[in-house]
Amino acid sequence: MGFFNGDSLRNRKNGFETMDGGKASPPQKAAYGKIIGIAAAVIVVVLLAFNCTYEIKEQEQAVLITLGKAQSVTTPGLHFKFPLIQQVRKVNTTIQGFSIGYDADTSETVTEESVMITSDFNFIDVDFYVEYRYSDPVKALYASSDPLEILRNISQSCIRTVISSYSVDDVLTTGKNEIQAAIRELILEDLEAQDIGIQLVNITIQDSEPPTTEVMEAFKAVENAKQGKETALNNANKYRNEQIPSAQAQADAIVKEAEAQKTERINEATAQVARFNAMYEEYIKNPTVTRQRMFYEAMEEVLPDLKVIIESPDGRTQTVYPLDSFTGTAAAAADSQNNNGGEENEDN
Repeated sequence: MGFFNGDSLRNRKNGFETMDGGKASPPQKAAYGKIIGIAAAVIVVVLLAFNCTYEIKEQEQAVLITLGKAQSVTTPGLHFKFPLIQQVRKVNTTIQGFSIGYDADTSETVTEESVMITSDFNFIDVDFYVEYRYSDPVKALYASSDPLEILRNISQSCIRTVISSYSVDDVLTTGKNEIQAAIRELILEDLEAQDIGIQLVNITIQDSEPPTTEVMEAFKAVENAKQGKETALNNANKYRNEQIPSAQAQADAIVKEAEAQKTERINEATAQVARFNAMYEEYIKNPTVTRQRMFYEAMEEVLPDLKVIIESPDGRTQTVYPLDSFTGTAAAAADSQNNNGGEENEDN
């Protein structure tokens, strides 16, 4: 049976053992509690310092969630939040994109996306690239579970709808811009109806070709023929544009020459009419003389180099050359004779 002194009994009643029993004294326990409290306070301060601020970059927007309620934060820079009460989720608002019909990383064709049927029941392989951006970060995070997948499905549906209303020639050649515009309008309408916080920026046709090698070669031959047709038309138009001015110039020259000849003929005819009228007036005055003069003038014009030989009854000959002297002498003698006869008639 042991003996206990008063201090040992008092310490055991207070819950502290002595150094020999392995229990700390009250001052030591108080020091341990103080150290633990300081360490916890430092940990809390560090956690608060690292969780009470967040930064938004120029091409970002954030969603601040306060006790389950979300609101957008669009101003770039440093912002504050209450730790453990508020949470922040960031959204990239730059223009991003994805491919349809091919893998953008490997450039390999994705057949189930690219092969489509046209209005004239031809198969065609068309690749698209879709550009988008997040316009409302709150809706982008909470209006749907995967807005990007919704945009992809809407795009594929609109693409097939539009492609099925165009012929294969339009898709391959001249109708690409019109097709892109029609697809874009359909996608915008569907996105507006869905309202998922994502915006279509642009959609473009990257490539379009027939799905098989044989068909591809046939379409290339058709395309080459069309280009040859266009080249021939351009060359023909060029030749026409070169020849038309020359032909017009020749036509103008012909018209001017004809007008000149017309004027010349009219003037000549007018002069002949005046001459004939003057001759007729002279004929009325002296018919015989006028007839002889007309005869001599006609002979002079028809036989300008004629040599005239006159033979008299006694066998002598006389050569008159040229005819002008003879006709002039004869005409003068005839005029003199006529004048004399006229005077005698007047005397009578």
